[in-house]
Amino acid sequence: MKKSISTSMMVITMLLSFIVGHSQIKNAKTASVKIYGNCGMCEKTIETAGNLKKVASVDWNQDTKMATLTYDSKKTNQDEILKRIALAGYDSDSFLAPDNVYNNLHGCCQYDREAKVAVKSEMIMDGTSTHKNHSDKAVTNQKSKGLTPVFDAYFEVKDALVKTDGATASVKAKSLLASINEVKMEALPMDVHNVWMKLLTDLKKDTESISTNKDANRQRTYLDRLSKNVYELIKVSKIDATVYYQFCPMANDGKGANWLSKDSAIKNPYYGSMMMSCGKTVETIK
Repeated sequence: MKKSISTSMMVITMLLSFIVGHSQIKNAKTASVKIYGNCGMCEKTIETAGNLKKVASVDWNQDTKMATLTYDSKKTNQDEILKRIALAGYDSDSFLAPDNVYNNLHGCCQYDREAKVAVKSEMIMDGTSTHKNHSDKAVTNQKSKGLTPVFDAYFEVKDALVKTDGATASVKAKSLLASINEVKMEALPMDVHNVWMKLLTDLKKDTESISTNKDANRQRTYLDRLSKNVYELIKVSKIDATVYYQFCPMANDGKGANWLSKDSAIKNPYYGSMMMSCGKTVETIK
């Protein structure tokens, strides 16, 4: 009898804790999604990655592989939660974890990965499309753009630094950050998607650092890593343009630094007019 009462009290305590935790989330919206995983260790990692104090809460069931997402709809959304979980190594039907992160999961946590193909339209027996809805068109438009808006905004930041124009570089970096945030990762090809997820944190960090500064010399300290990450994306994206990967041996206190340009002529963003032609093209990407 005492054991029964003790068990009941435990269940009630857990239920109350769950209700209180969720009541702290304002503008609460709830969704149920499948997240792939195996065990209790997976549960802890998935929930830790998805939870955000007073903003998002994740409750994952290892038996059903279903997760209940509760979140403040004015501060985040389902996709942002699933992105964080994917970066921790766990696939959903919307976002795939980077291979290197999945491979580093503990052996018991390496769930069976399932191929996922986005359905764009419903097909009838003769193979023709019966209809396409609004979301299908949005995905198609994003695929046609790819990461082009991100690349274009990067070139504008770099060009502003060639002119040693910190104010313009700050404005252009804000545009770059907006382009980064607007990318629909689920619409990217798988190889591009995986590289994007690996680089996303640093892309945002360096872009934000440039956007919040107006001192060109300080902004330049973030350009090298930003350029290297954009280079990785351009290489995997295979854009329809010729891009030149260039290098200045004098920059970064003599350690050297890279940048990308649509122009084969050297226009150094690290020194501007002081040493405009210092550097060389180390790779031509076609």
